Amino acid sequence: MFQLFHLSPEKPASLQQQLREQIAAGILNGNIPLDSPLPSSRKLAKQLNIARNTVVLAYEHLLDDGYLIARERSGYYVNPDIMSGKVVIKQSPVAAVEGTPPDWSSCLKLYPSNQQNLSKPRDWQKYPYPFIYGQFDPTLFPTNNWRECCRDAVSVPAIRDWASDRFDNDDPLLVEQIRTRLLPRRGVWASADQILVTVGAQQALYMLARLLLDKDSIMGVEDPGYLDIRNISTLNPSQVRPLPVDGDGLIVDDSLNDLDCLYVTPSHQCPTTATMPIERRYELLKRANEHDFVIIEDDYESETNFKSNPIPALKSLDSSGRVLYVGSLSKTLAPGLRLGYLVGSAEFIREARALRRLMLRHPAANNQRSVALFLERGYHDALIMTIMRAYEERWQEMGAALSEFLPASSQKPSFGGSCYWVEGPEGLDARLLRKEAADRGILIESGDLHFAGENPPLNFFRLGYSSIGAERIRPGIKALAELISDMT
Repeated sequence: MFQLFHLSPEKPASLQQQLREQIAAGILNGNIPLDSPLPSSRKLAKQLNIARNTVVLAYEHLLDDGYLIARERSGYYVNPDIMSGKVVIKQSPVAAVEGTPPDWSSCLKLYPSNQQNLSKPRDWQKYPYPFIYGQFDPTLFPTNNWRECCRDAVSVPAIRDWASDRFDNDDPLLVEQIRTRLLPRRGVWASADQILVTVGAQQALYMLARLLLDKDSIMGVEDPGYLDIRNISTLNPSQVRPLPVDGDGLIVDDSLNDLDCLYVTPSHQCPTTATMPIERRYELLKRANEHDFVIIEDDYESETNFKSNPIPALKSLDSSGRVLYVGSLSKTLAPGLRLGYLVGSAEFIREARALRRLMLRHPAANNQRSVALFLERGYHDALIMTIMRAYEERWQEMGAALSEFLPASSQKPSFGGSCYWVEGPEGLDARLLRKEAADRGILIESGDLHFAGENPPLNFFRLGYSSIGAERIRPGIKALAELISDMT
């Protein structure tokens, strides 16, 4: 029996938790006999070279959870009730029916895995120079404040409040915080029935495509632009029209006139970081009204703005209800939390809520309550200030390093944000650069996937600074510049 247990102080879980989990697994897998006592705490502690109290506490915990029963002067045994209801597979006396596996190539109607997608190393934190976009810096994360909110969200009164089936409703406290705290920062005012909580901005975009597009629809997307919206629009399906951008973001011209829907990132164009001037925003709204198309505004990095007077969101300038606004907490709180929100007319949100109900009813209610408390207590506002101070320092540091080592290859994002879009020398293949750089501990993102068409330019790449300390930016850019020099 001792061979079942392998404890390691290197694992994040305590020795007691490891032992508890391994005994429970052994019971459920049938590796511990029902009629034999478990080793005494003294004997097991000696065999595993751990404190006897660790074993005692593990046994008592398993006793409370119903895995074990205690017999007086005999010890601990497996509780037979824990095994009741478990399926036991016996060899059938009748030979198994022979058959063939399904032909998935004919069964499957969609092949999302065939689409091109951005990929990031799972162990990116181990690299010395992670210029990786879309990740957060754990040193900036307010661990204690977040733990407090999570703890309060699982208090007895809180659980009684959110644990029942909400059907398609969201946490009213979270909706109120989005309505009164997050949206007004961007000049957006909405009622509760105009807000829907989503599993990140990604779910919001997928639902928008499902509700707005069919095979006859024309979806306008920025080029270069956000790869996932292009993939989502193609999958649904629709006719996807790439639209050029310049130093002021999406170019507003006659190519927009026959669109049914337009996806745009005006505050911080993805991936070029351009900010659309307010004059062009009004021009875009005017054209949308004249030619009757809907605008999806992804305001994905609105909080990380270094300008004292940021331009209002496109949604805030919209008086006709043509703009559907998508926001998330991924770039401030944590991308792994997967919490976003969709803002539109009550009529539209009603249909989006009905669609979401068919997908997952609603995002996890305990997570919604934790975030609501985090917002209500002002922790998110404080976090934004911390992030902005850190990002602005890194923004300046990266700008100086690029000017020194890769002059004329980039310009500072005017809005702020968390990345630089870099145009490398002619002849550079950023796809190869990404691989070579990773071998030297430098993570970058090649830019070719952001372009539509079969022959995208290959010399663009993106450098994020959200997950790298300011002190490592200059040496990282210097090493990257030396590699580019060697390759061109």
